Amino acid sequence: MDRLVNTALTAMRGAMARQASIANNLANANTIGFRAEVANAETRWIQGQQLNTRAQASEQVIAADMAQGAITETGNPLDVAMNGDALLAVQAADGGEAYTRRGDLRVSDSGLLTTGDGLPVLGEGGPITLPQLDSVSIAQDGSIWGVPQGGEAANPQRIDALKLVSATGSSIAKGTDGLFREVNGGALPQDPLGTVTGGSLEGSNVNATATLIQMIEASRAFETQVKMLDTAKELDDGGASLMRIDG
Repeated sequence: MDRLVNTALTAMRGAMARQASIANNLANANTIGFRAEVANAETRWIQGQQLNTRAQASEQVIAADMAQGAITETGNPLDVAMNGDALLAVQAADGGEAYTRRGDLRVSDSGLLTTGDGLPVLGEGGPITLPQLDSVSIAQDGSIWGVPQGGEAANPQRIDALKLVSATGSSIAKGTDGLFREVNGGALPQDPLGTVTGGSLEGSNVNATATLIQMIEASRAFETQVKMLDTAKELDDGGASLMRIDG
């Protein structure tokens, strides 16, 4: 009986983990550049002295869906959508280098170029700081051009360049903060072939309809395991009743 209960409980934990991943995806269906989390279930056998007597269900987030989201033209000169598999390098909250597909860039009061969620954008020599400019634009190769205050509009100057990287040939993983990092803690090199589309933003690649269906499936899987526990209780009560029969 304990085997049935134990198996059902591990399956319930797996269904809850899957539900949490699905809920996070659904909550970020409109987040710029968001990459959906991919969860996977596997069977883990409990090793016995003679035989593997029972199996537990384990489900966890194993990767992110790197399919490209829809591109929307905004006309904002600081908005960029990364092309292909390019990733934008940013400075994470812990001070380390991380990567994102979020391209809604803005300039802080101090001139620091950041993403929409406030992370400093990295350039050729670290975080990018822009001087006072009459206008600014970002070229396809990620270089940032601006017209200094009082300067000639037809003569922009190159200020810096976005650090664009590619994960091809490297291993990256998505953290709980939604940023990607090199699994060994290193930094990816600048990709000379990385390009962006200026004045545009890439949306989330979450399919809201499919995600809702996955949420329903996870809920039903949880309910099935609850019924398994009820069945185990009924079997246990039945066995206890038989033991109480007066011989």
